Amino acid sequence: MTRQIKAGNIKIGGNNPLVLIAGPCVIESETHCLETARKIKEIAQKAGIPFIFKASFDKANRLSADSYRGPGLKKGLIVLRKVKQALGVPILSDIHCSNDIPEAAKVLDVIQIPAFLCRQTDIVTAAARTGKVINIKKGQFLAPWDILPIIKKIEAAGNRSILITERGASFGYNNLVSDLRSLAIMRDFGYPVIYDATHSVQLPGGKGGSSGGQRQFVSALSRAAAAFGCDGLFLEAHPDPDKAPCDGPNMIDLKELQALIGQVKKIEAVL
Repeated sequence: MTRQIKAGNIKIGGNNPLVLIAGPCVIESETHCLETARKIKEIAQKAGIPFIFKASFDKANRLSADSYRGPGLKKGLIVLRKVKQALGVPILSDIHCSNDIPEAAKVLDVIQIPAFLCRQTDIVTAAARTGKVINIKKGQFLAPWDILPIIKKIEAAGNRSILITERGASFGYNNLVSDLRSLAIMRDFGYPVIYDATHSVQLPGGKGGSSGGQRQFVSALSRAAAAFGCDGLFLEAHPDPDKAPCDGPNMIDLKELQALIGQVKKIEAVL
């Protein structure tokens, strides 16, 4: 059994139900963010699944300098604070720079370490010292057992509020594959493990200057992860993914989210 972690009013791990971490890839506008968060909350409430809202204020790890990055730290945190106050849901977002951490920690309930930065000791340690819940995205270039030294960095900073997120592993060029054994391997480290179904179907650099994706596999992989055993699902969801400024090919439509969550809850009930 994994350790129980509390993010806002939500308990993750232990004997608690599967949690949903969901939202658009990046903040597009205040209105879009609020409307998307409200719809996902309604879906989560109907399914009886705890919900944490996610959206990035700055996607600094874009392949092309022309890619949309979001509104930035200051404006983005204002939007995320409004979502938190209006809907009463915990908030997760990623940081890409140590300088952003103090301000981000004033708003976020969960600070996410991006996959590409998961080995950056200074960023990991600085985030851990805030005392916030830290979500480590396992780099697609790491074996599941390679996450343990990163956990130890966070623990050494005095923080044991840790989540680990699996997001697929590099499989040749421009492709990722999910090895669900990693969920069990990483859960043995004692912390809740989240499965990121939408980034696991990403095709990094698959469109030349940006990533492609295979969203048609998101539902099946989510069901498989729930059956295999995980503490939560991470799903990027959007009202119109084909018009999203980034990660559209691997995000799912909000219309599909309700059916998927219902299926996952049935699997959880059987288990």
